[in-house]
Amino acid sequence: MSPTLFWQVFRLQVLMTLRTPDTLHVFVTAPLYTCVFLAITEHAERRDLAGFAVLAPVLMSLWSMALMAGGELIGHERERGTLEAVVATPARYSTVVTARITAVTLLSTLSLAEAWLVAWAGFGITVTIARPLLFAVGVLLTALAMAGTASCVSALFVLAPSARILQNTLSFPFFLLGGVLVPVSVLPQWLQPASKAVFLSWSADVLRTAVGPAPDHGTAGGLLAVVLLGLAGHAAGTLLIDRILRRVRVTGTLARM
Repeated sequence: MSPTLFWQVFRLQVLMTLRTPDTLHVFVTAPLYTCVFLAITEHAERRDLAGFAVLAPVLMSLWSMALMAGGELIGHERERGTLEAVVATPARYSTVVTARITAVTLLSTLSLAEAWLVAWAGFGITVTIARPLLFAVGVLLTALAMAGTASCVSALFVLAPSARILQNTLSFPFFLLGGVLVPVSVLPQWLQPASKAVFLSWSADVLRTAVGPAPDHGTAGGLLAVVLLGLAGHAAGTLLIDRILRRVRVTGTLARM
């Protein structure tokens, strides 16, 4: 992957996203989810769980944004009739896709500020971060892992525009297996092993540790798991995109609507 190419595409996608704010719908949904989750913890008189209730909508927003970017950027290129021209350039298309998804996903981390503001202004709750450095590293690695994993969705969109159905069904299974709102430990025993293959489960544990007063145990292993699973997702997405592009070039179905 060329760092120069990645950075240029990254900058371009940031500018494109800022000029089309409708793509950043997470800034509308994140405050709403925050209100719902905080209302639940307040009704249960568990203000000690407020930090978890604030983290959940942020993780949900990041993954939703990564999925949307992974799928919609292919659809938009097809609609504009520019997909074939982009693929025909010397730049490796998988690098372009990953850079664009990364740009959108990192922008959506700004939903953190929204969630914290809703907690403070709407519920009078000030969520403190016990370990700021761990929190910052955890959020950054989570966003990058999401971008890498979401590139697999882009590969499916190159092959079949109807893959949008799959895109729409990938959100809540990941939220459940990732223990976004509640720890994986409360899931059925038979389901818990599957969650270890989902990077969100590790990310959620690391970020909860960073926010809460609990002892710092196993965070290094959690961060390593996020990195490894993110790299695995990126490698799978790159391999799929490259192979699918070779196939559609032969069949002549690259720009099929």
